[in-house]
This record gives sequence, C-alpha cells and structure tokens, in this order.
Amino acid sequence: MNKQIFVNLPVKNLEKSKAFFAALGYTFNPQFTNENAASMVIHEDSIYAMLLAEDFFRNFTGKPIVNAHEATEVLVCLSCESREEVDELVRKAVAAGGKTPREPQDHGFMYAHGFEDLDGHTWELVHMAQQSQQ
Repeated sequence: MNKQIFVNLPVKNLEKSKAFFAALGYTFNPQFTNENAASMVIHEDSIYAMLLAEDFFRNFTGKPIVNAHEATEVLVCLSCESREEVDELVRKAVAAGGKTPREPQDHGFMYAHGFEDLDGHTWELVHMAQQSQQ
C-alpha cells in the first residue's frame, strides 16, 4: 500500500473554498465530501487536502483554531512540473480571490511562488530544476 497524506485545514465557508480550489483545477472525491468536509484531490492516490468547516474541525482538536490571516499555522508546499505550472496556479488562485504573499523566488535550482487561499492558508508552489547526472 502506498503512503498517503491528508492535510486537514479549517475553512470558514466550505462552498466558497470548494469553488476557489475548483477554479485552480482541483477535484473533490464525493465519497468523502459532504456539508462538513470536502476531500480535495491534489495528486491521485497520494495527496489530499481535507477542507473542514470550522465547527466540524473543532471535533478533532482541543486547541483554538488559528486565524491564518493573522498567524501562520502551516506552510503547505506542492511540487510542480514546470515554472509555467507554478505561475499558472498562482494566476488562477489570484483570479479566484486568493492573494500572493510575496514575489516569485528564483534560486537557480528551484523556482518558487505561492498564494494564500480564502482562509489565509499559505500554499507554496515549487519547481525543482533537474540535476544533471555526472
């Protein structure tokens, strides 16, 4: 069995969050999506984000929920196949109501940019340059 990751994020408005991420091209697994949660497929069979309505999210923790517009609780970083894919996802996120927290970063070996979703969660996007084999 392959390992999977499920990133659980609290959201204020589940329907608006689903529309935001659908505008970026992500789909949702209807088997695990209802009025309290949406299972967003990031990479088929391995990476998912569970968007959980805040009231439902509270069932999983006794800690306060961080306001991601004011404090950083997590940085979600996804790899992309090209610089163009990085830029396109950021463009779609901004068009759907997201924000860019900083300018793109070109480190030579890695190109990075990102966006904040409607709830302020930071999504970093990176493209790693192929290392030449020696």
